[in-house]
Amino acid sequence: MRVTIPIDEAGAEVHLSDEKPDGSGVGVNYVDHIAKAFKLTLADGKKLLLKRRGLKLTLALGERQGEALLRRLDHGPDEKTIFRQALAEAARGAGAAVIFEAGCIHLDVES
Repeated sequence: MRVTIPIDEAGAEVHLSDEKPDGSGVGVNYVDHIAKAFKLTLADGKKLLLKRRGLKLTLALGERQGEALLRRLDHGPDEKTIFRQALAEAARGAGAAVIFEAGCIHLDVES
């Protein structure tokens, strides 16, 4: 099953370090803005939620959870790349695959 999550990229890019530095080095304000769109209920009744606590992302798909860290040293200084790598790792742990497109993020959820 594919879930499409629309993202407000213009609103999220305001929180990047070029526009508004947050001091974290990994763009936690950028991540928090995008994570708001991940709070929804899927067609089969499962809940989808993306949370950030410190540098740890947790993606919950129903009963399954995946976790990842926002790693600046491993994934470079670009906050978008850091977030995308962490989200992909958390999705794998929750049993899903992530596809990034302009304006949306697709999750391919295993049944």
